[in-house]
Amino acid sequence: MSIEVKNLLKEYGAQKAVNAISFKVGKGEIVGFLGPNGAGKSTTMKIITGYLQQTSGEVFVCGINVAEEPLDIKKKIGYLPELNALYYDMYVREYLGFVAEVHKVNSPRSTVDRVVDLVGLTPESKKKIGQLSKGYKQRVGLAAALIHDPEVLILDEPTTGLDPNQIVEIREVIKKQGKNKTVLFSSHILQEVEAICDRVIIINKGVLVANDTLSNLQKGDKDNHFVIVQFKDPLDKIIFEGLDSITKTEQLQSTRFKLQTGNPELVRKQLMEIALQQNLNIVSLQSENQSLEHIFKSLTN
Repeated sequence: MSIEVKNLLKEYGAQKAVNAISFKVGKGEIVGFLGPNGAGKSTTMKIITGYLQQTSGEVFVCGINVAEEPLDIKKKIGYLPELNALYYDMYVREYLGFVAEVHKVNSPRSTVDRVVDLVGLTPESKKKIGQLSKGYKQRVGLAAALIHDPEVLILDEPTTGLDPNQIVEIREVIKKQGKNKTVLFSSHILQEVEAICDRVIIINKGVLVANDTLSNLQKGDKDNHFVIVQFKDPLDKIIFEGLDSITKTEQLQSTRFKLQTGNPELVRKQLMEIALQQNLNIVSLQSENQSLEHIFKSLTN
């Protein structure tokens, strides 16, 4: 395993910021690390990268104990922290060249050229970092995390400050890196997690509350499937009364309804029967699993 966390505990006095959590992330996996503010995500990431000492428990990166060999594991990790600390008086290429030298990278100039192109920094690469927008500063931090071609990427809110187009570009960078690296990243943009991740880990108040693929999490709560139906003509939602298979009805538009159910196939069948009996025209009919947002809220409220 590229990352292995065992019974990790971090205490600040009487407060348990991270409370005995365990998980593994393998090579080639992109795993979303989610939780509300204050849940313990950044604390866990700082411990994995060796920037913070745990109270108890163990963390291994590429088989190396982080607490025992903190410098060795830093050679294997690319880390973009939540607060992206940069030298604002340095030029972009100057700073990345400095980071490359710290990591003793072979051919630092060509390596800097490669990562500048990879993260889309070329148009701004001749500016001082302090002159960049927040989004481009975030790209500089990501480039610095990639400069030494690490085996493991730890990214804490990597798309913060990016516009929608930039988010798509960085998403593609992360997906490409995830093919041969281990990627653990946190984000409050749940659509990004759905688009990128193979698996999701959710913590709440320092406790692990979910660790599974998104598809399995969506199947977990059988009562939270949805059927979206649209009719040709406006209707009142009273038409659905008496259907015990529907637990909740939401009218989205005058002709469009969202039906919550534990049995979407039965609901689809019943809707077709109602349409035939009452001579109604169904324009569209589709099933929908619960979203990651719904899963997140149900596990962290």
